[in-house]
Amino acid sequence: MRTVLNILWLVLAGFWMAMGYVLAGIICFILIITIPFGIAAFRIAAYVLWPFGRTTVPRRDAGVGSFVGNVIWVIFAGWWLALGHLVTGFLLCLTIIGIPFGIANFKLIPISLAPLGVEIVPSDEIRRYERQPF
Repeated sequence: MRTVLNILWLVLAGFWMAMGYVLAGIICFILIITIPFGIAAFRIAAYVLWPFGRTTVPRRDAGVGSFVGNVIWVIFAGWWLALGHLVTGFLLCLTIIGIPFGIANFKLIPISLAPLGVEIVPSDEIRRYERQPF
């Protein structure tokens, strides 16, 4: 079922949303000092292409640097990527078939706003990350 959802997602919204992240990543690489943001943008682009069956978990080793980086990210790139997810999610929710994909778009908004300090993992492994002690 995940494969079918991912293929439909790719056709309906995933490709275009991933292109937004790729564009943000390319701009970040051109500016050189923002290369870490470009790496995060490409990582999220891969997640946006194939989101069903994967989720995000906070990284245990993320610190103040991730927080500061996320603030900078929101100011320069995160807000318009989140807005793209919001608009696309709303439009997909207008149809019955698009509702699961609209909800998936809404679930991608937090990582589009704060990509640093999170890790993308298979949904099957989420329990392993929850049991790890600090």
